[in-house]
Formats: sequence, C-alpha cells, structure tokens
Amino acid sequence: MKKKIRKKRKFKKKTKKLKKKVKIRNRRKKLKKIKKIRKRRKLKTKTRIKLPNFTPKRIKIPRFIQERKKLQKITLRKVLSFILDPIFSAYEDFRERRKIEKLRRIAIEKKAKEEEIKEQRRLRYEAKKQQLKEEIKLAKEREVDLKRFLREEQAILRKEQAKKRKSFLEEIKLEKKIESFRKRELAEIKNLEKLALQEEREDYKQVEDRLEKIKEKYRLIREQKIRERVESLGVEITDSDTKEDLLQKEKEYAEHRHTIELVLESFYRSANSLVFQLNKKYIPKHKSILRVIDRRYESNECFIRYDDSPDEDWLILIYLEDSDAKKGKIVVENKANPEKHETKSFETKEIFNYSDYLVDSMTAHIDRERQKKNS
Repeated sequence: MKKKIRKKRKFKKKTKKLKKKVKIRNRRKKLKKIKKIRKRRKLKTKTRIKLPNFTPKRIKIPRFIQERKKLQKITLRKVLSFILDPIFSAYEDFRERRKIEKLRRIAIEKKAKEEEIKEQRRLRYEAKKQQLKEEIKLAKEREVDLKRFLREEQAILRKEQAKKRKSFLEEIKLEKKIESFRKRELAEIKNLEKLALQEEREDYKQVEDRLEKIKEKYRLIREQKIRERVESLGVEITDSDTKEDLLQKEKEYAEHRHTIELVLESFYRSANSLVFQLNKKYIPKHKSILRVIDRRYESNECFIRYDDSPDEDWLILIYLEDSDAKKGKIVVENKANPEKHETKSFETKEIFNYSDYLVDSMTAHIDRERQKKNS
C-alpha cells in the first residue's frame, strides 16, 4: 500500500512539472508573436512614398522653313477633305444615333408587347380561377338542392307506398269475391243436376255425362290458359301440376316480385327524382336527356342511361342482390366514370347514403362531360 501511495505522489509531481514547462513555452511563443507584430508596424510607419525623378523635356520650337514645306504640300483635295470630314462624321454620328434610337424604340415596343401578353395571360388565369370558384359554388348549391329535393321525394314516396299497400289489399279482397262467385257457380250446377234428376230419372245419366263433358272442357281451357300465363312468367312447371299448383306458383311469383318491387321502390324513386332535377337544370346542351328505365318486376333491376343510348350502355345499374328480399342488400354498379367502374352495396336503411353517392356520381359525370366539350 505504501509503495502505491509513493508512486502516486511521484506521478503527481511529474505531471505538475510538465504542466509548468508547457505554460512557460506557451508564454514564450506569445511574446515572440507580439514582438514580430510590433516590428511590422514600425516598418510600415518608416516607409515613405518616393516620387519618381521628373526631368522636364525640352520644347521643340518649329522652324519656319519646315512649316513652309508643309504648306506647299496642301492640295484642294486635302482642303475639301478637311472641310467635309466633320460634316460626314457628324452625318454618320446622326445615322448611328438614329439607328440606336430606333433599336431602343423597338426594344421598348417589344417589352410593352410582352407585358401586354403577360397581362392577358394573368387576366385569363384570373377569369378561369373565378370560373372555377363559380363552378365549385354552383356544384355545392346543386348538391344541396338535390339532397333537399330527394328528402322531399322520400316523404312523398312513403305516402305512395301506403296507397299501394291499400290497393294490394283491395286486390286480395276482389280475388276472394271472384272465388266466392266460382263457388256459387258450382253450387248452381249442382242444383241443376238435382232438378234434372227429379224431372227425368231415366235420362239423368245422359244429362250427367253431358254436364261432365262441359265441365271438363272449360276446366281444361282454364288450366291451359293458367299454364301459358305461368310459363310466360318464367316459372318452372311440370305436366303433373294441377290447376291449384299452378295458381299457387303464380301467386308465389307475384308476391316475390311485389316484395322486390317494394324493396327497390325508394331507390328507384330517388334515382328518378335526381334524373328529373338534372334534366331540368344541369344537363349540358350537347347531350341528350337522362332516363331511368324500370325493370324491377321483370328482371329485378332499374338503370340510368341517356335517351339516345341502348339499354346496354347504362351509366348506373341498381338491383337487389340474388333477388333475395331477406338479405336486403341493394347493389349499385357505377359506369358513369369511364376510367373507373365501381360496385357498391347498400342496406335498405341506407337510402340517404345511397342518395348522396348517386348525386356525387352523376354531378361528377356531368362536370366531366362539360369539361370535354369546353376542351
């Protein structure tokens, strides 16, 4: 331990000595630098400006004889050139000045023209900017108007649906009455049979056969008509199907189609009211009017297209997914934007979301058509 302490003390002493030496060296260096700077300053003050030695030259006085010789050499050409040279030089200067002035004027005109072109560009840009602002404002107003109109149409639609339900119930009542009349007809035929039996017991069998033939004939005619009617609807039938089976199938088909029609009713009405508003105010002049084609009962769909376009070139197609009213999913296929085809599905409750989507799609389509025409 003692040895370690001694070593440490020795090391500390050595480090102190080294530090002192370094400090002394630094001081000496600084002093040397200061001395050099002072010497330079003294040298600068001592230097004086030395003027060059000026020796005046001798003035040569011209001799008269030499001047006389020069005068003898003067000719008419030299005199004329001496007189006319200033005039020609003045004329040349005038022409040069005129040329410079002309170039300066051309440069000014060019600059003014460039500024005018810039100003016209700026004004065109400002006009387009203002037009864009007006278009944006118009689009917002149009969207608000259409949404308000659609909400009003929804209220009218509910009333009409209530009326349709009433008419449907009345139709059911009428069918029941027709069925009761048929039953009465059968009862009257039975009564006739009883009367014939009472009057002529012997000839009763012939009468009964004739009545049966008449019944069978009309039954077959009715069944054939019902069969044809059900087949035209696209319902699958078999030869073994009776009249009751056919009527039941027809009834089920009608009820199914009626439910599909009711599910799609609000969506169809929304599209119809939107197209009416677009045709009234916003459709471009170079395009034909828009139409909503209703095929809900026949093929479970309705679509929007231009009046002069075929059914295949629709813009928006609306249909019930899998023709299943229990799912309640409405599919919307959008071809209004040729660069991007979309397919969206909505619940039956999401009528307002559907209306907003329809408004956005159709207004964007009309704006694109208008821009195409302008370009």
